[in-house]
Amino acid sequence: MDPLWKQHARTVPATPFVPGEHEVVVVGAGITGLATALLLAESGYEVVVLEAREVAGLATGANTGKVSLLQGTQLSTLRAHHSPALVRAYVEANLDGQLWLRSFADRAGLAYEVRTAFTYAQHDAGRSRVREEFEAAHEAGLPVRWATADELDLPFPARSAVALDGQLGMDPDAAAHALALAFLAAGGTLHTGVRATGVSTSSRPTVHTARGDLVAENIVLATGAAVLDRGLYFAKVSAMRSYAVAFAVPDEVALPEGMFLSADAPSRSVRTVSDRDGRWEQTRLIVGGGGHPVGRAASERARVAELIAWTRRHVPDAVPTHRWSAQDYTSHNLVPFVGVMPRTGGRVRFATGYAKWGLTNGPAAALRIAAEIEGIGEGGRAEWMRRLGTRITVPADVAKGAAENAKVGARAVQGWAGALRHPPRIPSEGKGVVGADAGRPVGVSRVDGEVRAVSAVCPHLGGVLNWNDAECTWDCPLHASRFAPDGRRIEGPALSDLRRVRPPSSAQA
Repeated sequence: MDPLWKQHARTVPATPFVPGEHEVVVVGAGITGLATALLLAESGYEVVVLEAREVAGLATGANTGKVSLLQGTQLSTLRAHHSPALVRAYVEANLDGQLWLRSFADRAGLAYEVRTAFTYAQHDAGRSRVREEFEAAHEAGLPVRWATADELDLPFPARSAVALDGQLGMDPDAAAHALALAFLAAGGTLHTGVRATGVSTSSRPTVHTARGDLVAENIVLATGAAVLDRGLYFAKVSAMRSYAVAFAVPDEVALPEGMFLSADAPSRSVRTVSDRDGRWEQTRLIVGGGGHPVGRAASERARVAELIAWTRRHVPDAVPTHRWSAQDYTSHNLVPFVGVMPRTGGRVRFATGYAKWGLTNGPAAALRIAAEIEGIGEGGRAEWMRRLGTRITVPADVAKGAAENAKVGARAVQGWAGALRHPPRIPSEGKGVVGADAGRPVGVSRVDGEVRAVSAVCPHLGGVLNWNDAECTWDCPLHASRFAPDGRRIEGPALSDLRRVRPPSSAQA
């Protein structure tokens, strides 16, 4: 399930890994990590970026490429829980992030397209959500307007829509690779294929890897999930997986040129990709949706199939060419977490909780983190940095967090009870099953004809894993760690692989 953006082979010359001491170590080569690294390198800091996979290997390279300040119903949702001043600060942060990324794209020669973003209602019942988003966006200072009848003449249902002109469509993988090249040109060091296995701050801040340690004056965790448990941020965010499918569409079929996101269910994200925002031989239609808490879907594959069926109903000539998914984190108080990790002596910073809007929130987080590391006083920083950094937790935030963690606890109990109920067996192709062997949950999968068995217990906090039938992965329903069929860690707060085991004798074919 490779994203559309990955059809273009892009490489970045990584540096052979050597343990040592550095001024700044950034963990994660997505939009946040690379933007932070570039800002600091251009300010004269000696910076190393550490990446377990490849540049833009996870969320950054798997989003839909919308660099927008109109974000579905994000602003009205924020406004329901926070003050107008905080919502305005969120908008100003995203605006600064958008402007920074656009400025970088211009100087790097990176293609993008200026587009109109729409939040739309699929059904009459959704009109009130659109009205609320219009009011919240207007209150926050955005020049939103109501979509015209011509703009709503779409191949899919749209009853009303709020519009924001001047937003950007961009190839996120191309953007990340351009950032990486600029970082290297600024004197930075990039290590790919090297995974952080831990972070310690007892004496000097240190990132541990299987190849040796990197000691730094400052560490930035740009890993999506906070991989250091101090502050328990893994329990303060909700992780969602959502899906996208790219379609080839004949030239004679008229497609909308804006970027659309529904305000009502089922969630639908729709945009086109043309040669104006990347190297494309043919216009593509991207449709996204099907989101669910990680590890808690009956069938991920069914979610993808439903997106394809929906698209074919409204654009019959659309032919699927690429399908993929991404993992995003939303903070329980709805505002991204950015700043110093507790109990790290002010030397470890992190960012998470973008709620799927990383192409604006990521550069904004980078601007704030870089300003803090550079020692820029509050008088020299943007006002939104102070406002978002000093927000308070309101009762609704506490209630939401309590409810989510209650669900996590229930899932933990259900997972163990279900696993211990049956012995493991060898499943059919593309499937994985969990069963009990000697009182411990074991996951057995068959992928490309190869049968593998691993411990089905997440090494983070002991949740029993579930099989993801769309991507052939083991996913944790507690805090969203994910693993390959052979047990290798993919993402999430877990830092170690799953223990490999022999398929139990009770599971032998």
